[in-house]
Amino acid sequence: MDTVVVAPPASVPVTLRKLYFLRFAFAAVWAALVFATADALGPLSTALLLVYPLFDVAAAVVDVRSARANGGPAAPLYANIAISSLTVLALALAATSGIPAVLRVWGAWAVTAGIVQLVAGAVRRRLGGQWPMIVSGAISTLAGLSFVSQAGAEDPSLSSLAGYAFLGGVFFLVSALRLGRGGRGSA
Repeated sequence: MDTVVVAPPASVPVTLRKLYFLRFAFAAVWAALVFATADALGPLSTALLLVYPLFDVAAAVVDVRSARANGGPAAPLYANIAISSLTVLALALAATSGIPAVLRVWGAWAVTAGIVQLVAGAVRRRLGGQWPMIVSGAISTLAGLSFVSQAGAEDPSLSSLAGYAFLGGVFFLVSALRLGRGGRGSA
C-alpha cells in the first residue's frame, strides 16, 4: 500500500529555524546577564526578568504569522502569547515583593509554558526537529515546580533561572539544527 505524505510548506521550517537560532542567542545572552545579577533584585535584574517573557511573546507572534500563512496550527502559540503576556504583569508585581515571589511566578509560567511547548511540539512533529521542543516542554514543567520549591529556600537566588533559560536555548539550537535537515521523517 502506498502512503502519500504531505510535506509542510518549505517556508515553515526555514522561518522556525531562523526563529530558533535567534531564541538560542537571546537565551544565552540573557542567561549570562541574569547570572551576573542573580543575588539581588534591582532595576537591572527586574528589567531582565520582564524582557524574557516579552521576547517570548514577540517570538510567538512571529511563529503565529508563519503558521497562519502556511496553514499550520496556531492555537498553542496563541495560548503561549496569552500566558507570557500575563507573566510580564505578574513578574512586575512579584518583583516588588522579592525573589521568592519572582520564583513562584516564574515557576508557574515555566509549568504552563512548558505544557504549551510540549503540545505545540507534538502538533508540529511532521515538520521535523520537534522532539527537542517536546523534551524541553517536559523539562520546563518540572523546572517550574522546582522554582516554586526554591522560593521557600533560606536564601533564594535567581541564578537557577539563568540555567533554565540557557538549557531552553540549547533545546532551541538543537531543534534549529534538526529543522535544517528538512523534517525528513525525524521529529
